[in-house]
Amino acid sequence: MRIEAGGEALLLLPQRAVYLPLHRSLLVADAHIGKAQSFRRLGVPVPAGTTAGTLARLDEALQATAAERVIFLGDLLHSARGRGAETLAAVQRWRAAHLQLDCLLLRGNHDRHAGDPPADWRVRVADEPFMLGGLALRHHPEAQDGAYVLAGHVHPCVVLGGRAHDRLRLPCFHFGPAVGVLPAFGEFTGMHALRRGDGERVFVVRGHEVLAVPG
Repeated sequence: MRIEAGGEALLLLPQRAVYLPLHRSLLVADAHIGKAQSFRRLGVPVPAGTTAGTLARLDEALQATAAERVIFLGDLLHSARGRGAETLAAVQRWRAAHLQLDCLLLRGNHDRHAGDPPADWRVRVADEPFMLGGLALRHHPEAQDGAYVLAGHVHPCVVLGGRAHDRLRLPCFHFGPAVGVLPAFGEFTGMHALRRGDGERVFVVRGHEVLAVPG
């Protein structure tokens, strides 16, 4: 799905990422790597393999684009407890297979507690905002003068209701007049339904498609 925001072309990907063709940059919000590991260390029985799933989807997004850079819009790591040996090694192996890829993390609230990524991940780190053309890239979805903001943090979704009073929650891209919010990228993340205001655009991720939600 191709749209425009802040005078920039945006390609909304079903992998729950945004590609900026002019800048050959892939935007990924809220990967929360190590979240499942963190929960298991607290004694919560959650599925394993979520880091592998997240990295596999990142590979799909890279293969679908000509991205030369990945910009993580905060919360790359979930917590210090999530820095298990297997998790760290899995990301290091992924990074070693993409040595030509430039990776930049804009620190989010979880990153400040988890700490910056290990050196062998080769991820540059900066504080928000990061200016790119007519866009201000952030973790927190806060408006900024003179630029259109793309952010994460909220994990937006759409709630669909059926005839049997069942509910289906699907991740979505949510674009307001000054701020656009990306869905959470991580394999193991929660979601939050945002109220849709007048003139706002919402695009839902359904399987291998990104579809506009009628106003």
